[in-house]
Amino acid sequence: MKHYSPTDYVNWLEEYKVRQKAGLEARKIVASFSKRFFSEHVPCNGFSDIENLEGPEIFFEDELVCILNMEGRKALTWKYYAKKILYYLRQQKILNNLKAFLQQPDDYESYLEGAVYIDQYCNPLSDISLKDIQAQIDSIVELVCKTLRGINSRHPSLAFKAGESSMIMEIELQSQVLDAMNYVLYDQLKFKGNRMDYYNALNLYMHQVLIRRTGIPISMSLLYLTIARQLGVPLEPVNFPSHFLLRWCQGAEGEGIDQSYQLLRDSLDLYLAMYPDQVQLLLLQARLYFHLGIWPEKVLDILQHIQTLDPGQHGAVGYLVQHTLEHIERKKEEVGVEVKLRSDEKHRDVCYSIGLIMKHKRYGYNCVIYGWDPTCMMGHEWIRNMNVHSLPHGHHQPFYNVLVEDGSCRYAAQENLEYNVEPQEISHPDVGRYFSEFTGTHYIPNAELEIRYPEDLEFVYETVQNIYSAKKENIDE
Repeated sequence: MKHYSPTDYVNWLEEYKVRQKAGLEARKIVASFSKRFFSEHVPCNGFSDIENLEGPEIFFEDELVCILNMEGRKALTWKYYAKKILYYLRQQKILNNLKAFLQQPDDYESYLEGAVYIDQYCNPLSDISLKDIQAQIDSIVELVCKTLRGINSRHPSLAFKAGESSMIMEIELQSQVLDAMNYVLYDQLKFKGNRMDYYNALNLYMHQVLIRRTGIPISMSLLYLTIARQLGVPLEPVNFPSHFLLRWCQGAEGEGIDQSYQLLRDSLDLYLAMYPDQVQLLLLQARLYFHLGIWPEKVLDILQHIQTLDPGQHGAVGYLVQHTLEHIERKKEEVGVEVKLRSDEKHRDVCYSIGLIMKHKRYGYNCVIYGWDPTCMMGHEWIRNMNVHSLPHGHHQPFYNVLVEDGSCRYAAQENLEYNVEPQEISHPDVGRYFSEFTGTHYIPNAELEIRYPEDLEFVYETVQNIYSAKKENIDE
């Protein structure tokens, strides 16, 4: 009801019909995504049919939220794609707002708004608002004001109201404000830079910086700059190589502000375009996709992006490009979907099946199997780098694609896996891409995965009966 005004006349019957039509259309589209995109990453143009929907977009989003709120352990594939679609729709709205913001005339008061748009863009499913973040900053300003009352009763911030403060002309008073800010932020509230985990994306988001009181130079500077301005102290950004700093202007009102704001706007634009850790994240993602042998074309796109962002990564990138191209050539020789039958003689050594919850014997992580090979299918370089030859059975044993509870994907040797006697859900973002339901003991593959492993489900049922039923009987006794 929040989308309706109490004073507006609404034909509720017609509104219901439009809502129902949008809901049916949403479910139809979500249901089609697994079949369309199971074998590849969802491309940007995969959402073109969503953008052409008739009727209010809010009804479509409402249905997606309903799908996400369906019973927890079921409809996992629907939820997986509903989340992707909802993510895309909201991100597009935020991106439009951010683009409009960057096209505005220079306005020194709006830099926090830009930072919040970036935060929202990177976290479109979170409830992040400029109003809430501003309220938290206002509470910090109030603490600074209380501290200032003990220093100088003439300080104009004693009458502080959000958005109404003016610049302090006396240099001595500005210095007192900065001292009070430093005390409140760093001694009282314990804000700090994150040196131990610098490349954690949470260091970039304003709402997380305020919650965790931890950040990196650009996010901490934005916070400090916002608070200082509300208290009447002019600061401006200074661009150092690989660093983002602030300078106390100590000048008249408006001095250097246009240039400073433009630098900050440029920094925000860069902030959106590339996080400080993006090269490493992209390189890690490319390595992961390459080692798992999935989406080779996507790997090449990532590698080209890395080369553009950081030419210094040419060594690792060149290695991955070479082997990815070889992988693509091998893939071209495959015709249609590869179906793996457990009853096939060449698969006689495969002991485990897709959907089973496993534990790694050496590293102790929990995981779920979503694919397997009768022997290691990686190249010689991968086998050497992963030290596979040190295993008793080497690469001449089944290997399994697994989704790990920490969000990673791995390729594990059979001898390193064992049944998890206490099966649990695996909190991995791609579980819904492969499985439709978690039963409490195992995952049920969705239609697309079952096509590739048509006999595995029967082996899963047999394993569950033997492993978990026997355990339950022992407990009952």
